[in-house]
Amino acid sequence: MNRRTKIVAVSAAVLLTLGAGGVAAASADDSHRPAPAPAAVTEAAALTGSAKLYRPAGDDITFSFDAHLAAEDRNDVLAATGTFRYSHYKNGEGGSAEVKVDCLATGGKVATVTGIVTKTDVPGLLYKRVGVSVHDDGRHDRLGYSWLTSDPTKDEVPPCNAAAPYERVKAGTGDFQVLPWKFDYPVK
Repeated sequence: MNRRTKIVAVSAAVLLTLGAGGVAAASADDSHRPAPAPAAVTEAAALTGSAKLYRPAGDDITFSFDAHLAAEDRNDVLAATGTFRYSHYKNGEGGSAEVKVDCLATGGKVATVTGIVTKTDVPGLLYKRVGVSVHDDGRHDRLGYSWLTSDPTKDEVPPCNAAAPYERVKAGTGDFQVLPWKFDYPVK
């Protein structure tokens, strides 16, 4: 049997083994087993990934996110957990921050996340709230941040508050993933 015939024979055997739905057919021994349960939903919302911002002047600005809202907390965006990090350097100067998430709200491919700065080398920023928004648009991700219009070292940023995602992500660096928020609608 030549190579091409072997490949066709193996492919046919696989197709015969798989049912019309693409799942292996049950044998007589499997008839007493219950069907597998569907996978449990573990998250109501999420924002993950990282990117560098596009800056033609050579600034090195990076953001990374690992923010989650558990399924059991789906109606309370203030129960979100996780962290996000950002840094901004140019010509050897700048700073960075690590933030503990305190709110996450997503809708479609857009997310807004806020949190309290827990680690930083920026004077006056420690223990202040900052916010970031992300638009997960494949190769054209965008990002916005609360310090566009205010100084987080002086002004209070409310939970779940950030500027619209107006900044472009540098081509080839963005891999944001937004899980749209799943919540219970109030019953009247």
